[in-house]
Amino acid sequence: MEVFFLCSLSPLLLITFFIIICVSLAIIFNRNNKLYKSNNSNNNLPPGKMGLPYIGESLEFLNSGRKGFPEKFIYDRMAKYSSQVFKTSILGEPTVVVCGAAANKFLFSNENKLVQAWWPDSVNKIFPSSTQTSSKEEAKKMRKLLPNFLKPEALMRYVGMMDSIAQKHFESGWEGKQQVTVFALAKRFTFSVACKVFLSIEDSQHVAKLAVPFDALASGIISVPIDLPGTPFNRAIKASKFIRKELMAIIKQRKTELAAAAASSTTTAHHRHQDILSHMLLATDENGQHMSELDVADKILGLLIGGHDTASAAITFIVKFLAGLPHIYNQVLNEQMEIAKRKGEGEQLLNWEDIQKMKYSWNVACEVMRLAPPLQGSFREALNDFVFSGFTIPKGWKVSYLILYVCM
Repeated sequence: MEVFFLCSLSPLLLITFFIIICVSLAIIFNRNNKLYKSNNSNNNLPPGKMGLPYIGESLEFLNSGRKGFPEKFIYDRMAKYSSQVFKTSILGEPTVVVCGAAANKFLFSNENKLVQAWWPDSVNKIFPSSTQTSSKEEAKKMRKLLPNFLKPEALMRYVGMMDSIAQKHFESGWEGKQQVTVFALAKRFTFSVACKVFLSIEDSQHVAKLAVPFDALASGIISVPIDLPGTPFNRAIKASKFIRKELMAIIKQRKTELAAAAASSTTTAHHRHQDILSHMLLATDENGQHMSELDVADKILGLLIGGHDTASAAITFIVKFLAGLPHIYNQVLNEQMEIAKRKGEGEQLLNWEDIQKMKYSWNVACEVMRLAPPLQGSFREALNDFVFSGFTIPKGWKVSYLILYVCM
């Protein structure tokens, strides 16, 4: 049956498929050759193993995360090789994992001296604008754009809006349910909030239309960067193209509204869209140039990704810990009920003053994030050969640091 199926395929399709496989294998073995040359040329590397050619130990690394125990990959190797540093190969890159507070301090104090920020190839391929400069440069641009939206006085105006979305979310997803899947519901909530804050999108159907491909994108952005049909990376690229197309349509419509408001000297559209998208479209660089539409779309996409799984994970772990610690839950509940009782007649939504009264609840949230950090760690790239804990880390190798191990 398989033979007859293959024979029914057009010769052109078979040739195309063969070429794709050959090119993919050539890339794999070329990178693998470089990896092992670097590995064998230095006898003072940290202990550890590099795993399979090109793939390395990526499958074990990713599977431990999907099973809900990302720390297992690290702890198993710390116990086997070293509690301070070990080598591996993740996402097609030779990688050194450093462990502990001293290691993190060493990396952060040598930022842009011995190491620099690094993102996997999958990130650069999913965000086209980052290939024009670099992920590092794009991150710098975002740090300049975001402060006005992250300081307390800017967040104040979002409290009521977030509470309104939360109330609708609990009514539709939680109330009357005997059992709920918290992480899935938390992702739906945080994505709704992000769409409102970043893009002023309130329509639930529009949010849902973006949410499905966005989940595929979030799942595949950190994966083995093999762009073949059916792989998580391939699905992530397709999803990013769909979302980017939707964002470009929103951007064009917003530019029209902002231009109309400027021409008529009214501020209606400006007040209606006091969000990050409008700010990006109006902002200029030191040369007075506006960002391109593609650049804006990629930055909005990056913000949605950056605030999606991390915030959802934090909410999920807070619920988990509260469910397992009734005495803590009761104190959080009492504090929330006291705030609700003191609300004035007709006041249904939370405000900034209410948030300031949540002292105990905030301490609980901080402690949960200490015990279960929503972000496990990140990557750096070695700018030159350097020595850490008695071992050489070669130039070009990736260095991964951990947050969870430091917080425990």
